[in-house]
Amino acid sequence: MKKTPLLNHAISRVIAQMGHTDMLVIADAGLPIPAHVERIDLAVVAGLPSMRDVLVAVLGELQVERAIVASEMRDRSPHIREALSDLFSGVAMGDVPHEEFKRLTASARAVIRTGECTPYANVILVAGVVF
Repeated sequence: MKKTPLLNHAISRVIAQMGHTDMLVIADAGLPIPAHVERIDLAVVAGLPSMRDVLVAVLGELQVERAIVASEMRDRSPHIREALSDLFSGVAMGDVPHEEFKRLTASARAVIRTGECTPYANVILVAGVVF
């Protein structure tokens, strides 16, 4: 049995396959996911699981070099932006317009869809290296 806390096999598999600068998206329930990008759908009902809870679990296994969020998050969901800033201490966090964010998701290894229903509660994790 696994020793690390993350139990979801699909998420563990994607993380294990990632290389430096590969991207993984943690998304709210409404983010459009390109058809060719793997979708790991965890959404159960509105709010479950939250984006933050999924992100915390993923951060336990994935070395993150950089995080990208939509610039609209600052005005529309500042509490989410603040929570992310706390989680990403020591990790660069950049902003792009939401339309650019959606274009970037087309290059992601996978999108993890949560039950989060807060506007712009999405983050792109750019993989780093552990050495």
